[in-house]
Amino acid sequence: MDYRLELVLVPVSDVDRAKAFYSGQLGFHLDVDTSPTEGFRVVQLTPPGSACSITVGQGLTDAAPGSYRGTHLVVEDIEAAREELVAREVEVSEIRHFDRERGEWRPGPDPAHAPYNSFADCADPDGNTWVLQEVRGER
Repeated sequence: MDYRLELVLVPVSDVDRAKAFYSGQLGFHLDVDTSPTEGFRVVQLTPPGSACSITVGQGLTDAAPGSYRGTHLVVEDIEAAREELVAREVEVSEIRHFDRERGEWRPGPDPAHAPYNSFADCADPDGNTWVLQEVRGER
């Protein structure tokens, strides 16, 4: 039995602002924007290269806007991804990696670009957080 994660609801306070952020600044593809009834709106967006989409909207969830935390966006090159997002005016933290020998976080990407070990963070306008994580090559 396969279990595929295909959609994640992200609670937001302003659907149009979130749509502009995710499609314009993060570069997610706009799949759907529909409002079949008053008080109900679905905006589905998909990160480039992803099989999983997100949905923001109205009347979808009772979760508080900004309460969504730490979903990882996996990228091949974290430095290039961070530069691209900064150029799109997304506030992205500096890159960090975990030094296993010292047992502590260190600035910059993992020197060996070990998979799953380089990170940077960003947030949408409501404070929902995302983590960029580098995984080079085939997974």
